[in-house]
Amino acid sequence: MAYEVLARKWRPQQFSDVVGQGHVTKTLTNAIETDRVAHAYMFVGSRGTGKTTSARILAKALNCEKGPTPTPCDVCDSCKEVMAGNSLDVIEIDGASNNGVDQVRDLRDNARYSPARGPYKIYIIDEVHMLSTAAFNALLKTLEEPPDHVKFIFATTDVHKVLPTILSRCQRFDLRRISVQDIVDRLRKGCKEEGISITEDAMIAIARGAEGGLRDAESALDQIISFRGKEIDEDDVLAVFGLVSRHVLEALTMAILKSDVPKIINIISEMDQSGKDLQRVVMEMLESFRNLLVVLYAGKGASALELPETQLEFYNTLAPETEAGRVLRIIDALVETDGRMRFALSKKTLLETGLIRCSRAAETATVNELLKQVAALKKNFKSGRIGTSGVSESAPSYGGEPQKKKIASADEVNLLLEKWHDLIEETGRANSLAKSYLLNTAPLRTDETHLTVGFDPEFSNDRKRLEDDRTKVALSRAVEKRIGRMLSIVFEPLKADDIRPLPSDSPVTGHGPGGTVIQTKEQKWYANPIVKLVVDTFNGEITDIRE
Repeated sequence: MAYEVLARKWRPQQFSDVVGQGHVTKTLTNAIETDRVAHAYMFVGSRGTGKTTSARILAKALNCEKGPTPTPCDVCDSCKEVMAGNSLDVIEIDGASNNGVDQVRDLRDNARYSPARGPYKIYIIDEVHMLSTAAFNALLKTLEEPPDHVKFIFATTDVHKVLPTILSRCQRFDLRRISVQDIVDRLRKGCKEEGISITEDAMIAIARGAEGGLRDAESALDQIISFRGKEIDEDDVLAVFGLVSRHVLEALTMAILKSDVPKIINIISEMDQSGKDLQRVVMEMLESFRNLLVVLYAGKGASALELPETQLEFYNTLAPETEAGRVLRIIDALVETDGRMRFALSKKTLLETGLIRCSRAAETATVNELLKQVAALKKNFKSGRIGTSGVSESAPSYGGEPQKKKIASADEVNLLLEKWHDLIEETGRANSLAKSYLLNTAPLRTDETHLTVGFDPEFSNDRKRLEDDRTKVALSRAVEKRIGRMLSIVFEPLKADDIRPLPSDSPVTGHGPGGTVIQTKEQKWYANPIVKLVVDTFNGEITDIRE
Protein backbone atom coordinates (compact mmCIF):
# COMPACT_ATOMS: atom_id res chain seq x y z
CA MET A 1 0.00 0.00 0.00
CA ALA A 2 1.09 3.59 -0.68
CA TYR A 3 2.46 5.58 2.23
CA GLU A 4 -0.17 7.64 4.05
CA VAL A 5 1.02 10.92 5.54
CA LEU A 6 0.47 11.52 9.26
CA ALA A 7 -2.04 14.33 8.67
CA ARG A 8 -4.38 11.87 6.94
CA LYS A 9 -3.51 8.89 9.10
CA TRP A 10 -4.24 10.80 12.31
CA ARG A 11 -7.38 12.55 11.00
CA PRO A 12 -10.09 12.39 13.73
CA GLN A 13 -12.96 9.99 13.06
CA GLN A 14 -15.12 10.87 16.08
CA PHE A 15 -16.22 14.17 17.61
CA SER A 16 -14.26 13.26 20.74
CA ASP A 17 -11.04 13.06 18.68
CA VAL A 18 -11.28 16.63 17.37
CA VAL A 19 -8.62 18.74 19.11
CA GLY A 20 -9.30 22.15 20.63
CA GLN A 21 -12.85 22.66 19.30
CA GLY A 22 -14.98 21.52 22.23
CA HIS A 23 -17.53 24.31 21.73
CA VAL A 24 -18.25 23.00 18.22
CA THR A 25 -18.31 19.26 18.89
CA LYS A 26 -20.47 19.63 21.99
CA THR A 27 -23.09 21.68 20.11
CA LEU A 28 -23.21 19.23 17.20
CA THR A 29 -23.43 16.25 19.56
CA ASN A 30 -26.32 17.82 21.47
CA ALA A 31 -28.09 18.72 18.21
CA ILE A 32 -27.95 15.11 17.01
CA GLU A 33 -29.07 13.68 20.37
CA THR A 34 -32.05 16.06 20.61
CA ASP A 35 -32.98 15.78 16.91
CA ARG A 36 -32.31 19.48 16.27
CA VAL A 37 -29.94 19.18 13.32
CA ALA A 38 -30.13 22.31 11.13
CA HIS A 39 -30.32 22.18 7.35
CA ALA A 40 -27.18 24.33 6.84
CA TYR A 41 -23.94 24.84 8.78
CA MET A 42 -21.02 27.22 8.22
CA PHE A 43 -17.61 26.25 9.66
CA VAL A 44 -15.24 29.24 9.86
CA GLY A 45 -11.58 29.14 10.81
CA SER A 46 -7.95 29.29 9.70
CA ARG A 47 -6.21 26.39 7.99
CA GLY A 48 -5.69 23.13 9.82
CA THR A 49 -8.20 23.75 12.62
CA GLY A 50 -10.69 20.98 11.70
CA LYS A 51 -13.35 22.50 9.44
CA THR A 52 -13.49 19.74 6.81
CA THR A 53 -12.87 17.06 9.42
CA SER A 54 -15.83 18.25 11.52
CA ALA A 55 -18.00 18.36 8.38
CA ARG A 56 -17.13 14.76 7.48
CA ILE A 57 -17.74 13.48 11.01
CA LEU A 58 -21.14 15.24 11.02
CA ALA A 59 -22.02 13.69 7.65
CA LYS A 60 -20.93 10.27 8.89
CA ALA A 61 -22.94 10.68 12.11
CA LEU A 62 -26.11 11.59 10.19
CA ASN A 63 -25.89 8.74 7.65
CA CYS A 64 -24.55 5.97 9.89
CA GLU A 65 -26.70 2.82 9.78
CA LYS A 66 -27.05 3.11 13.57
CA GLY A 67 -27.85 6.79 13.41
CA PRO A 68 -28.26 9.56 13.33
CA THR A 69 -25.85 9.18 16.25
CA PRO A 70 -23.13 11.38 17.78
CA THR A 71 -20.83 8.33 17.80
CA PRO A 72 -20.81 6.76 14.31
CA CYS A 73 -19.77 3.11 14.23
CA ASP A 74 -17.06 3.44 11.53
CA VAL A 75 -17.74 -0.17 10.44
CA CYS A 76 -20.96 0.08 8.42
CA ASP A 77 -20.84 0.59 4.65
CA SER A 78 -22.05 4.18 4.93
CA CYS A 79 -19.31 5.15 7.41
CA LYS A 80 -16.62 3.42 5.37
CA GLU A 81 -17.73 5.17 2.18
CA VAL A 82 -17.66 8.59 3.87
CA MET A 83 -14.19 7.90 5.29
CA ALA A 84 -12.97 6.75 1.86
CA GLY A 85 -14.54 9.75 0.14
CA ASN A 86 -16.65 7.77 -2.33
CA SER A 87 -20.10 8.01 -0.76
CA LEU A 88 -22.91 8.75 -3.20
CA ASP A 89 -24.86 10.57 -0.51
CA VAL A 90 -22.03 12.80 0.80
CA ILE A 91 -20.87 15.05 -2.03
CA GLU A 92 -17.74 17.14 -1.41
CA ILE A 93 -17.39 20.16 -3.70
CA ASP A 94 -14.36 22.42 -4.09
CA GLY A 95 -15.72 25.95 -4.09
CA ALA A 96 -12.61 27.33 -5.79
CA SER A 97 -13.04 25.28 -8.99
CA ASN A 98 -16.84 25.00 -8.97
CA ASN A 99 -17.74 28.62 -8.39
CA GLY A 100 -20.01 29.42 -11.30
CA VAL A 101 -23.77 29.61 -11.75
CA ASP A 102 -23.84 26.48 -13.89
CA GLN A 103 -22.31 24.30 -11.16
CA VAL A 104 -24.75 25.66 -8.57
CA ARG A 105 -27.64 25.07 -10.96
CA ASP A 106 -26.57 21.41 -11.33
CA LEU A 107 -26.30 21.10 -7.54
CA ARG A 108 -29.78 22.56 -7.12
CA ASP A 109 -31.27 20.18 -9.67
CA ASN A 110 -29.61 17.08 -8.19
CA ALA A 111 -30.64 18.01 -4.63
CA ARG A 112 -34.23 17.12 -5.48
CA TYR A 113 -33.43 13.42 -5.84
CA SER A 114 -33.53 11.13 -2.80
CA PRO A 115 -30.28 9.79 -1.29
CA ALA A 116 -29.00 6.43 -2.56
CA ARG A 117 -28.35 4.74 0.81
CA GLY A 118 -28.72 6.85 3.93
CA PRO A 119 -31.44 9.15 5.18
CA TYR A 120 -29.70 12.36 4.02
CA LYS A 121 -27.99 13.75 0.96
CA ILE A 122 -25.23 15.97 2.33
CA TYR A 123 -23.33 18.61 0.36
CA ILE A 124 -19.95 19.71 1.79
CA ILE A 125 -18.68 22.83 -0.03
CA ASP A 126 -15.09 23.70 0.92
CA GLU A 127 -13.75 27.27 0.51
CA VAL A 128 -17.30 28.44 -0.11
CA HIS A 129 -16.18 32.08 -0.14
CA MET A 130 -14.75 31.45 -3.63
CA LEU A 131 -18.24 31.20 -5.13
CA SER A 132 -19.22 34.13 -7.33
CA THR A 133 -21.99 36.51 -6.28
CA ALA A 134 -24.24 35.11 -8.99
CA ALA A 135 -23.59 31.55 -7.75
CA PHE A 136 -24.43 32.59 -4.18
CA ASN A 137 -27.67 34.17 -5.33
CA ALA A 138 -28.57 31.06 -7.32
CA LEU A 139 -28.12 28.99 -4.15
CA LEU A 140 -30.22 31.21 -1.88
CA LYS A 141 -33.67 29.71 -2.39
CA THR A 142 -32.50 26.10 -2.15
CA LEU A 143 -30.40 26.91 0.90
CA GLU A 144 -33.30 28.55 2.71
CA GLU A 145 -35.89 25.85 1.96
CA PRO A 146 -34.07 22.66 0.93
CA PRO A 147 -35.81 19.27 0.63
CA ASP A 148 -36.10 17.40 3.94
CA HIS A 149 -33.40 14.95 2.92
CA VAL A 150 -30.75 17.59 2.08
CA LYS A 151 -28.13 19.08 4.43
CA PHE A 152 -25.55 21.72 3.51
CA ILE A 153 -22.19 22.06 5.28
CA PHE A 154 -19.93 24.94 4.23
CA ALA A 155 -16.30 25.57 5.21
CA THR A 156 -14.35 28.80 4.69
CA THR A 157 -11.16 30.52 5.77
CA ASP A 158 -12.45 33.98 4.76
CA VAL A 159 -15.99 34.40 6.01
CA HIS A 160 -16.02 38.14 5.18
CA LYS A 161 -16.33 37.26 1.48
CA VAL A 162 -19.50 35.23 2.06
CA LEU A 163 -22.70 37.14 1.39
CA PRO A 164 -24.68 38.10 4.52
CA THR A 165 -27.77 36.55 2.91
CA ILE A 166 -25.96 33.18 2.87
CA LEU A 167 -24.70 33.54 6.45
CA SER A 168 -28.17 34.37 7.71
CA ARG A 169 -29.44 30.99 6.48
CA CYS A 170 -26.71 28.96 8.24
CA GLN A 171 -25.71 28.07 11.77
CA ARG A 172 -22.21 29.49 12.09
CA PHE A 173 -19.35 27.86 14.05
CA ASP A 174 -16.05 29.69 14.50
CA LEU A 175 -13.21 27.22 14.96
CA ARG A 176 -10.42 28.75 17.03
CA ARG A 177 -6.71 28.34 16.50
CA ILE A 178 -5.43 25.31 18.38
CA SER A 179 -3.23 26.13 21.37
CA VAL A 180 0.42 25.15 21.63
CA GLN A 181 -0.38 22.86 24.55
CA ASP A 182 -3.13 21.01 22.64
CA ILE A 183 -0.86 20.53 19.63
CA VAL A 184 1.94 19.23 21.86
CA ASP A 185 -0.45 16.77 23.53
CA ARG A 186 -1.64 15.47 20.14
CA LEU A 187 1.91 15.09 18.84
CA ARG A 188 2.95 13.28 22.01
CA LYS A 189 0.05 10.85 21.68
CA GLY A 190 0.71 10.20 17.99
CA CYS A 191 4.45 9.76 18.43
CA LYS A 192 3.83 7.24 21.18
CA GLU A 193 1.56 5.25 18.87
CA GLU A 194 4.14 5.38 16.06
CA GLY A 195 7.09 4.52 18.31
CA ILE A 196 8.81 7.86 17.70
CA SER A 197 11.13 9.28 20.38
CA ILE A 198 10.85 13.08 20.49
CA THR A 199 11.80 15.62 23.17
CA GLU A 200 9.37 18.06 24.77
CA ASP A 201 11.27 21.09 23.42
CA ALA A 202 11.11 19.64 19.90
CA MET A 203 7.33 19.29 20.11
CA ILE A 204 7.02 22.83 21.46
CA ALA A 205 9.13 24.12 18.56
CA ILE A 206 6.89 22.30 16.04
CA ALA A 207 3.74 23.65 17.75
CA ARG A 208 5.12 27.21 17.69
CA GLY A 209 5.88 26.93 13.98
CA ALA A 210 2.39 25.58 13.22
CA GLU A 211 0.75 28.86 14.37
CA GLY A 212 -2.44 27.18 15.58
CA GLY A 213 -2.86 24.67 12.73
CA LEU A 214 -2.71 21.03 13.82
CA ARG A 215 -2.39 19.79 10.23
CA ASP A 216 0.66 22.04 9.76
CA ALA A 217 2.23 20.54 12.87
CA GLU A 218 1.59 16.98 11.71
CA SER A 219 3.00 17.72 8.26
CA ALA A 220 6.09 19.29 9.86
CA LEU A 221 6.58 16.22 12.05
CA ASP A 222 6.30 14.01 8.96
CA GLN A 223 9.04 16.01 7.25
CA ILE A 224 11.34 15.86 10.28
CA ILE A 225 10.91 12.07 10.55
CA SER A 226 12.03 11.81 6.93
CA PHE A 227 15.06 13.97 7.76
CA ARG A 228 16.09 12.52 11.13
CA GLY A 229 14.33 9.22 11.65
CA LYS A 230 12.54 8.24 14.85
CA GLU A 231 14.96 9.97 17.25
CA ILE A 232 14.12 13.70 17.22
CA ASP A 233 15.32 16.58 19.39
CA GLU A 234 14.87 20.35 19.27
CA ASP A 235 17.97 21.03 17.15
CA ASP A 236 16.56 18.87 14.36
CA VAL A 237 13.36 20.93 14.26
CA LEU A 238 15.26 24.22 14.34
CA ALA A 239 17.59 23.08 11.56
CA VAL A 240 14.79 22.03 9.23
CA PHE A 241 12.45 25.00 9.67
CA GLY A 242 14.80 27.83 10.61
CA LEU A 243 13.06 28.41 13.93
CA VAL A 244 14.70 29.93 16.99
CA SER A 245 15.16 27.91 20.15
CA ARG A 246 12.82 28.66 23.05
CA HIS A 247 15.89 29.14 25.28
CA VAL A 248 17.34 31.71 22.86
CA LEU A 249 14.05 33.64 22.84
CA GLU A 250 13.97 33.60 26.63
CA ALA A 251 17.59 34.82 26.76
CA LEU A 252 16.75 37.62 24.31
CA THR A 253 13.71 38.59 26.40
CA MET A 254 15.87 38.79 29.52
CA ALA A 255 18.55 40.83 27.69
CA ILE A 256 15.94 43.38 26.56
CA LEU A 257 14.45 43.75 30.04
CA LYS A 258 17.94 44.15 31.56
CA SER A 259 19.07 46.54 28.78
CA ASP A 260 22.02 44.27 28.01
CA VAL A 261 22.80 45.66 24.54
CA PRO A 262 26.02 43.63 23.91
CA LYS A 263 24.14 40.40 24.54
CA ILE A 264 21.30 41.49 22.24
CA ILE A 265 23.77 42.16 19.42
CA ASN A 266 25.55 38.83 19.96
CA ILE A 267 22.31 36.83 19.91
CA ILE A 268 21.12 38.54 16.70
CA SER A 269 24.51 37.93 15.07
CA GLU A 270 24.37 34.22 15.94
CA MET A 271 20.81 33.91 14.58
CA ASP A 272 21.77 35.68 11.35
CA GLN A 273 24.80 33.42 10.83
CA SER A 274 22.60 30.36 11.44
CA GLY A 275 20.20 31.47 8.71
CA LYS A 276 17.24 32.11 10.98
CA ASP A 277 14.23 34.01 9.69
CA LEU A 278 14.77 37.39 11.40
CA GLN A 279 11.28 38.59 10.47
CA ARG A 280 9.88 35.62 12.34
CA VAL A 281 12.08 36.43 15.33
CA VAL A 282 10.22 39.74 15.75
CA MET A 283 6.87 37.92 15.76
CA GLU A 284 8.22 35.41 18.30
CA MET A 285 9.37 38.27 20.54
CA LEU A 286 5.97 39.94 20.22
CA GLU A 287 4.35 36.70 21.34
CA SER A 288 6.82 36.41 24.23
CA PHE A 289 6.15 39.89 25.59
CA ARG A 290 2.43 39.44 25.02
CA ASN A 291 2.55 36.35 27.25
CA LEU A 292 4.49 38.31 29.88
CA LEU A 293 1.90 41.11 29.75
CA VAL A 294 -0.95 38.63 30.25
CA VAL A 295 0.79 37.20 33.31
CA LEU A 296 1.37 40.71 34.70
CA TYR A 297 -2.30 41.65 34.41
CA ALA A 298 -4.06 38.33 34.91
CA GLY A 299 -1.71 36.57 37.32
CA LYS A 300 -0.25 33.08 37.30
CA GLY A 301 -3.54 31.40 36.56
CA ALA A 302 -4.15 33.35 33.35
CA SER A 303 -6.63 31.34 31.27
CA ALA A 304 -5.59 33.27 28.14
CA LEU A 305 -2.21 31.53 28.25
CA GLU A 306 -2.43 27.99 26.96
CA LEU A 307 1.28 27.21 27.21
CA PRO A 308 3.32 24.23 28.41
CA GLU A 309 4.29 24.32 32.08
CA THR A 310 7.95 25.03 31.32
CA GLN A 311 7.09 28.23 29.45
CA LEU A 312 4.58 29.36 32.05
CA GLU A 313 7.21 28.99 34.76
CA PHE A 314 9.53 31.37 32.88
CA TYR A 315 6.91 34.14 32.63
CA ASN A 316 5.74 33.64 36.22
CA THR A 317 9.34 34.07 37.41
CA LEU A 318 9.89 37.16 35.28
CA ALA A 319 6.64 38.98 36.11
CA PRO A 320 7.47 40.24 39.67
CA GLU A 321 10.58 42.00 38.37
CA THR A 322 8.81 43.75 35.46
CA GLU A 323 6.49 46.74 35.13
CA ALA A 324 3.55 46.47 32.70
CA GLY A 325 4.03 49.98 31.30
CA ARG A 326 7.55 49.13 30.16
CA VAL A 327 6.35 45.93 28.50
CA LEU A 328 3.70 47.90 26.59
CA ARG A 329 6.38 50.28 25.29
CA ILE A 330 8.50 47.31 24.21
CA ILE A 331 5.54 45.82 22.33
CA ASP A 332 4.95 49.14 20.54
CA ALA A 333 8.61 49.23 19.49
CA LEU A 334 8.44 45.62 18.24
CA VAL A 335 5.31 46.34 16.18
CA GLU A 336 7.05 49.31 14.57
CA THR A 337 10.17 47.20 13.91
CA ASP A 338 8.08 44.46 12.29
CA GLY A 339 6.47 46.98 9.94
CA ARG A 340 9.83 48.41 8.87
CA MET A 341 11.47 45.03 8.35
CA ARG A 342 8.81 43.87 5.88
CA PHE A 343 10.14 46.27 3.25
CA ALA A 344 13.83 46.40 4.22
CA LEU A 345 16.81 44.83 2.50
CA SER A 346 19.01 44.71 5.61
CA LYS A 347 16.74 43.02 8.12
CA LYS A 348 19.60 42.39 10.55
CA THR A 349 20.35 46.10 10.95
CA LEU A 350 16.72 47.00 11.54
CA LEU A 351 16.30 44.14 14.01
CA GLU A 352 19.38 45.27 15.97
CA THR A 353 18.25 48.91 16.14
CA GLY A 354 14.69 47.86 16.94
CA LEU A 355 15.69 45.62 19.86
CA ILE A 356 18.09 48.25 21.19
CA ARG A 357 15.18 50.69 21.22
CA CYS A 358 13.22 48.05 23.10
CA SER A 359 16.01 47.79 25.69
CA ARG A 360 15.98 51.57 26.14
CA ALA A 361 12.21 51.47 26.60
CA ALA A 362 12.72 48.77 29.24
CA GLU A 363 15.05 50.91 31.36
CA THR A 364 13.03 54.14 31.14
CA ALA A 365 10.75 54.74 34.08
CA THR A 366 7.05 54.87 33.26
CA VAL A 367 4.70 57.68 34.27
CA ASN A 368 3.04 55.39 36.81
CA GLU A 369 6.39 54.63 38.43
CA LEU A 370 7.26 58.33 38.60
CA LEU A 371 3.85 59.20 40.04
CA LYS A 372 4.28 56.58 42.75
CA GLN A 373 7.67 58.02 43.69
CA VAL A 374 6.33 61.57 43.60
CA ALA A 375 3.41 60.52 45.81
CA ALA A 376 5.85 58.97 48.26
CA LEU A 377 7.98 62.12 48.27
CA LYS A 378 4.90 64.27 48.76
CA LYS A 379 3.76 62.10 51.65
CA ASN A 380 7.17 62.29 53.29
CA PHE A 381 7.30 66.03 52.66
CA LYS A 382 3.95 66.60 54.35
CA SER A 383 4.91 64.44 57.30
CA GLY A 384 8.11 66.44 57.79
CA ARG A 385 10.47 63.56 57.12
CA ILE A 386 12.05 65.43 54.19
CA GLY A 387 13.46 68.92 54.57
CA THR A 388 13.57 71.49 51.79
CA SER A 389 15.74 74.57 51.56
CA GLY A 390 13.94 77.85 51.78
CA VAL A 391 10.88 76.42 53.53
CA SER A 392 10.32 76.82 57.25
CA GLU A 393 7.65 75.63 59.62
CA SER A 394 6.47 79.20 60.07
CA ALA A 395 5.95 79.71 56.32
CA PRO A 396 2.39 80.61 55.32
CA SER A 397 0.10 77.87 54.05
CA TYR A 398 -0.57 77.65 50.33
CA GLY A 399 -3.80 75.77 50.80
CA GLY A 400 -5.90 78.76 51.79
CA GLU A 401 -5.64 78.32 55.59
CA PRO A 402 -5.56 81.61 57.53
CA GLN A 403 -2.04 82.59 58.56
CA LYS A 404 -1.42 81.81 62.21
CA LYS A 405 1.72 83.93 62.62
CA LYS A 406 1.89 87.60 61.68
CA ILE A 407 4.71 88.38 59.26
CA ALA A 408 6.28 91.61 58.02
CA SER A 409 5.06 93.54 55.00
CA ALA A 410 8.17 92.61 52.97
CA ASP A 411 7.52 88.93 53.64
CA GLU A 412 3.91 89.32 52.53
CA VAL A 413 5.01 91.01 49.32
CA ASN A 414 7.56 88.29 48.62
CA LEU A 415 4.92 85.66 49.20
CA LEU A 416 2.49 87.41 46.86
CA LEU A 417 5.27 87.88 44.32
CA GLU A 418 5.99 84.15 44.28
CA LYS A 419 2.31 83.40 43.73
CA TRP A 420 1.41 86.37 41.54
CA HIS A 421 0.69 84.32 38.42
CA ASP A 422 -1.60 82.07 40.47
CA LEU A 423 -3.40 85.13 41.82
CA ILE A 424 -3.88 86.51 38.30
CA GLU A 425 -5.28 83.17 37.13
CA GLU A 426 -7.65 82.99 40.10
CA THR A 427 -8.79 86.56 39.57
CA GLY A 428 -9.34 85.82 35.88
CA ARG A 429 -11.70 82.99 36.76
CA ALA A 430 -13.86 85.43 38.71
CA ASN A 431 -13.53 88.25 36.17
CA SER A 432 -12.33 87.10 32.76
CA LEU A 433 -11.43 90.61 31.54
CA ALA A 434 -9.23 91.33 34.55
CA LYS A 435 -6.62 88.71 33.68
CA SER A 436 -5.24 90.49 30.62
CA TYR A 437 -4.97 93.82 32.50
CA LEU A 438 -3.14 92.29 35.48
CA LEU A 439 -0.42 90.59 33.41
CA ASN A 440 1.78 93.71 33.52
CA THR A 441 1.43 94.33 37.25
CA ALA A 442 3.30 93.32 40.40
CA PRO A 443 2.70 93.72 44.17
CA LEU A 444 4.75 96.53 45.77
CA ARG A 445 3.89 96.82 49.46
CA THR A 446 1.26 96.18 52.09
CA ASP A 447 0.09 97.93 55.21
CA GLU A 448 -2.67 97.26 57.71
CA THR A 449 -5.49 97.79 55.23
CA HIS A 450 -4.10 98.09 51.71
CA LEU A 451 -2.10 96.23 49.06
CA THR A 452 -0.38 98.53 46.60
CA VAL A 453 -0.04 97.03 43.11
CA GLY A 454 2.25 98.61 40.52
CA PHE A 455 1.50 98.67 36.83
CA ASP A 456 3.70 99.49 33.86
CA PRO A 457 3.33 103.19 32.94
CA GLU A 458 3.32 102.15 29.25
CA PHE A 459 -0.10 100.62 29.92
CA SER A 460 -1.54 103.60 31.82
CA ASN A 461 -4.59 103.46 29.57
CA ASP A 462 -5.56 100.27 31.39
CA ARG A 463 -5.67 101.97 34.81
CA LYS A 464 -9.37 102.69 34.56
CA ARG A 465 -10.04 99.05 33.78
CA LEU A 466 -7.74 97.90 36.60
CA GLU A 467 -9.61 100.08 39.13
CA ASP A 468 -12.92 98.51 38.20
CA ASP A 469 -14.60 97.36 41.41
CA ARG A 470 -15.07 93.81 40.15
CA THR A 471 -11.35 93.49 39.40
CA LYS A 472 -10.39 94.83 42.82
CA VAL A 473 -12.83 92.57 44.67
CA ALA A 474 -11.72 89.46 42.78
CA LEU A 475 -8.01 90.22 43.34
CA SER A 476 -8.62 91.08 47.00
CA ARG A 477 -10.31 87.72 47.63
CA ALA A 478 -7.48 85.86 45.91
CA VAL A 479 -4.92 87.72 48.07
CA GLU A 480 -6.87 86.93 51.24
CA LYS A 481 -6.55 83.21 50.52
CA ARG A 482 -2.76 83.60 50.42
CA ILE A 483 -2.00 85.83 53.40
CA GLY A 484 -5.08 85.27 55.57
CA ARG A 485 -6.39 88.84 55.74
CA MET A 486 -8.54 91.13 53.59
CA LEU A 487 -6.75 94.08 51.95
CA SER A 488 -8.07 96.83 49.72
CA ILE A 489 -6.31 97.10 46.37
CA VAL A 490 -4.59 100.32 45.32
CA PHE A 491 -2.93 100.72 41.88
CA GLU A 492 -0.03 103.07 41.08
CA PRO A 493 2.56 103.32 38.28
CA LEU A 494 5.84 101.50 38.76
CA LYS A 495 8.96 103.59 39.43
CA ALA A 496 12.64 102.88 38.98
CA ASP A 497 13.18 102.43 42.73
CA ASP A 498 10.61 99.57 42.76
CA ILE A 499 13.40 97.14 41.68
CA ARG A 500 13.73 94.42 44.32
CA PRO A 501 16.78 92.21 44.89
CA LEU A 502 16.29 88.46 44.34
CA PRO A 503 16.79 86.02 47.20
CA SER A 504 20.09 84.11 46.84
CA ASP A 505 18.35 80.72 46.41
CA SER A 506 15.47 81.92 44.21
CA PRO A 507 14.99 80.20 40.85
CA VAL A 508 13.38 83.35 39.44
CA THR A 509 15.54 85.19 36.90
CA GLY A 510 13.16 87.42 34.93
CA HIS A 511 12.29 91.06 35.58
CA GLY A 512 8.99 92.63 34.76
CA PRO A 513 7.83 96.24 34.32
CA GLY A 514 9.92 98.79 36.16
CA GLY A 515 12.38 96.05 37.23
CA THR A 516 9.92 94.31 39.50
CA VAL A 517 10.52 90.57 39.68
CA ILE A 518 7.96 88.63 37.63
CA GLN A 519 7.93 84.83 37.44
CA THR A 520 7.30 82.90 34.25
CA LYS A 521 5.02 79.87 34.42
CA GLU A 522 8.03 77.51 34.52
CA GLN A 523 9.75 79.60 37.19
CA LYS A 524 6.56 79.64 39.24
CA TRP A 525 6.52 75.84 39.33
CA TYR A 526 10.26 75.60 39.94
CA ALA A 527 9.65 77.73 43.03
CA ASN A 528 7.12 75.24 44.41
CA PRO A 529 9.04 73.25 47.07
CA ILE A 530 7.47 69.90 46.14
CA VAL A 531 8.15 70.35 42.43
CA LYS A 532 11.69 71.52 43.20
CA LEU A 533 12.25 68.40 45.33
CA VAL A 534 11.02 66.10 42.52
CA VAL A 535 13.12 67.86 39.86
CA ASP A 536 16.23 67.68 42.04
CA THR A 537 15.62 64.03 42.93
CA PHE A 538 15.32 62.91 39.31
CA ASN A 539 17.87 65.43 37.97
CA GLY A 540 15.23 66.60 35.49
CA GLU A 541 13.64 69.71 34.11
CA ILE A 542 10.15 71.00 33.36
CA THR A 543 9.40 70.64 29.63
CA ASP A 544 5.62 70.94 29.58
CA ILE A 545 3.01 72.38 31.93
CA ARG A 546 -0.67 71.47 31.79
CA GLU A 547 -2.91 73.22 34.27
